[in-house]
Amino acid sequence: MSRRTTRWALGAGLAALALTASACGGDKGATVQGVKLIEKGALTSCTHLPYPPFQSEDKKTGKVVGFDVDIIDLVAKKLGVTQKVVDTPFETMKTGSALNAGKCDIQMGGMTITPERKRFMDVSDPYFDATQALMAKKGSGITSLDDVKSKKLKLGSQAGTTGEDYVKSKGFDPRSFDNSNAELSGLRTEQVDVIVQDDPVVKGWLKVPLNAQYEIVANLNTGEQYGMWMRKNNNPELVKITNQVIAQAKSDGTYKKIYEKWIGTMPKTGGGS
Repeated sequence: MSRRTTRWALGAGLAALALTASACGGDKGATVQGVKLIEKGALTSCTHLPYPPFQSEDKKTGKVVGFDVDIIDLVAKKLGVTQKVVDTPFETMKTGSALNAGKCDIQMGGMTITPERKRFMDVSDPYFDATQALMAKKGSGITSLDDVKSKKLKLGSQAGTTGEDYVKSKGFDPRSFDNSNAELSGLRTEQVDVIVQDDPVVKGWLKVPLNAQYEIVANLNTGEQYGMWMRKNNNPELVKITNQVIAQAKSDGTYKKIYEKWIGTMPKTGGGS
């Protein structure tokens, strides 16, 4: 949820309509350290589940956990509140309408920073460098998108993602799946031969014994970076504090601990820049 460009004509309409809604939660809202919160005592975050390792529901506790959750927890801690996670359709996230409607204060979810999205929302400094990966069965002989094309293999992608947009820009017409789990299932059930997805997500899948027959066959360096998103021109102090938290976490080693907890060994470059 490198997630995800948008149908901007629709997005603009949704965003414009949503501007009439209150983003302060009425009497429930509060202001803490200059930050507007829609709910007193909570920093409410929107995401679209599941998207491990960035956010998913823990089967034992029912809590939403993950890389992004831990980063937003740091922001909540700085504000002296707790994080409240809201599962939200991604269509409403990438257009900014969930923020405009007052559904949440901040959005996470491996959302790539793009000029289009910045037209509708404010975004934090980049907190993660992302690449795309191709995942296929071991021994497939695939080493590039050119191989997928020359072998006339079926390519799968997640709907609305920048990974999907990237392969389309290379002339592919991928089978589009609604979410990452459906995309993985499509590969397992041989609806497609290879899938494109964010590298950290694929690495997470490959840790699961059920996926032992698969591997990353190629990486696609698309130059993407993730950001945390907030309502446009509405909460500058939240943008400021989020940036401060990201910078502090990178400088004091907290970011590295979170990275290694959810993803693995942190590269010397990338990941944390």
